[in-house]
Amino acid sequence: MNWRRNLWTLALAVMLSGASYTMVIPFLPLYLLDIGASPQSVNMWSGLVLSVTFLVAAVLAPYWGRCSDKSGRRRMVIRAGFSLAVVYFLGSLVRNPLDLFFVRLLQGFANGFVPAAMAIVAASTPKENLGFSLGIMQTTLLIGGILGPMIGGTLSHIFGMRLSFVVAAGIIFCSTLIVGILVTEPEVKSKACSKESSSMWADLKQSLTNRKLVQMLVLMFAVQAIGMVLQPVIALYVAELQGSLDGVALKAGIVFSLAGVAGALAAPLWGRIGQTQGYFNVMTIAFVGAGFFNFWQFFASDLYQFGVLQFFYGLFIVGVFPAINAIAVSSASADAQGRVFGLTTTANQLGQMSGPVMGGAISSWLGISTVFLFTGSILILLGGLVYYIFIYRAAWTKRQAQT
Repeated sequence: MNWRRNLWTLALAVMLSGASYTMVIPFLPLYLLDIGASPQSVNMWSGLVLSVTFLVAAVLAPYWGRCSDKSGRRRMVIRAGFSLAVVYFLGSLVRNPLDLFFVRLLQGFANGFVPAAMAIVAASTPKENLGFSLGIMQTTLLIGGILGPMIGGTLSHIFGMRLSFVVAAGIIFCSTLIVGILVTEPEVKSKACSKESSSMWADLKQSLTNRKLVQMLVLMFAVQAIGMVLQPVIALYVAELQGSLDGVALKAGIVFSLAGVAGALAAPLWGRIGQTQGYFNVMTIAFVGAGFFNFWQFFASDLYQFGVLQFFYGLFIVGVFPAINAIAVSSASADAQGRVFGLTTTANQLGQMSGPVMGGAISSWLGISTVFLFTGSILILLGGLVYYIFIYRAAWTKRQAQT
């Protein structure tokens, strides 16, 4: 088995998956306006259509993770990819906000493409290359996140949002074919069917006894919730900064992509630093830096300032994900990595479900710009907690043991 071929094939597939996702997600509030949502109800509908996918995906993620350990992670990638292609195509046919809500609900059942791909990379990569490999996967996901809004914003500006859904379906379909042809999954002797772990409930109880894994799940939930507090309001904030909806899809796509550009440049570097300097050091710096630049977006007076701050925010926030994933994977045995990624996906999806609701509520009550004060403060607080719990307290315990 060639782990490098797996890495680069799955990196390409994840990039295309990220592009197909971000071609449509940042522009759902604008799409809702096109298909009949009123300006007064668009924030509510945005929260609902974004959150329902994450709720269903969060419930099913442990099941898909267990299935990937038992029947193969490659098979899970293919199942999720072809299912997403169908769902995206259905998104192009909706006639009203309720139709879109049900399509997004179906998308929750199709979840699992990226986590299963990550699990294959984690299982097939030598331990000394794990941080670098997960950094590459994060980079290509972010590159997809760069391309997606630019393509989606351009298509929706010229042809309308429906074509973006069709193109997204074609992209994820092609990426799934690539995985099916080129990826070979490593053989791992699995204990998934043993009596000791004969049920998903038993797997969950066993995982919850792993303190470090639980801590990483909490951090994953928090950082994804923060990201999704921001995502639904960025397009509306761009409109607010420029004072009109004229060309907002294209401009929001470009601004949204700037964080992805920065993240794509920085992710492999964060992965390497994590391997040599420690993942908790990386997380502390990444959380505090991201929080600082996110906080200052409240004070942006035009699109140019907002875009620059988005770039620096992306430069730091990307360092969190390879660190969390590497620590989570290293805390479990090789035969349980699919279940670990299933649980991280649950935390991820619950965060993404909670974020839009919080973002919609805060922006409706206090204004869109206030969201940045809230998210920036939380990120800085998370950096302080990571430093205190995993660095300062660990060093203090070590000193006490030596005296």
